[in-house]
Amino acid sequence: MRMKRFALRAGFILLVLLSGFAVWLPSQYMVPILMYHHVGDNPRSKSQASMVSPENFARQMKYLHDHRYHVMSLDELVTAIAQKRDLPRNSVVITFDDGYENNYTRAFPVLRQYGFPATIFLISDLVGEEGYLTWEQIREMQAAGLSFGSHTRRHPFLPVLDDASARDEIINSRKILEEKLGQPVLYLAYPSGGYNEKIEQITREAGYKGAVTTNRGFARLNRDVYALKRVRFVNKSSRWPTIWLQLSGYYNVFRQPRDPD
Repeated sequence: MRMKRFALRAGFILLVLLSGFAVWLPSQYMVPILMYHHVGDNPRSKSQASMVSPENFARQMKYLHDHRYHVMSLDELVTAIAQKRDLPRNSVVITFDDGYENNYTRAFPVLRQYGFPATIFLISDLVGEEGYLTWEQIREMQAAGLSFGSHTRRHPFLPVLDDASARDEIINSRKILEEKLGQPVLYLAYPSGGYNEKIEQITREAGYKGAVTTNRGFARLNRDVYALKRVRFVNKSSRWPTIWLQLSGYYNVFRQPRDPD
């Protein structure tokens, strides 16, 4: 009899906990911002850790298309966050860091095939260098509807810079890109995701509409548009159970928060 009562009580407590979790979890939904770097297939590359193969990238984009994901621009997302507007639970944003040439040769044809918007964050002083996008390639992608943001001038870890150097990287990279692209550059990606209160303030003062990081920061939800967390996509995270979790909108619930600087 005691065991039966214990089992009933335990079952009731478990039911209450599960019910509470079911009520709480939807409030933790966050539109996934996908973060890519290289789209390539060189197994000897030093950038292998930040690489997704062209086959995996094409497969992931096909999955988004076939499952009718709402692939939206970063600007659409930031506007919705600022307006505190709910978005469809199958929404997703695509971004690339650094501006590698393979973003044009390997990723761009797939994005264009499906008509997906994306934002590529450029290291302004490396545009045209070996392995990086050229201005001609950038303008072609821009004409096709892709957006471009700043990834600073030289890709330093911003929190360790003095005030003048940080302002140079954040403000002047934007000026260079705007002069070359002929349109406003609205978003910044913090190199290696590093930022602090000073860096965020400079970013605001520089006129950016928002900024993205990696998994840095202790808040789990993307309510601060100057500290938007993203989901990193690389080859080793290309198994479908992992991808499903990354695209679910609840990935940050299960990740360990990191110090922003």
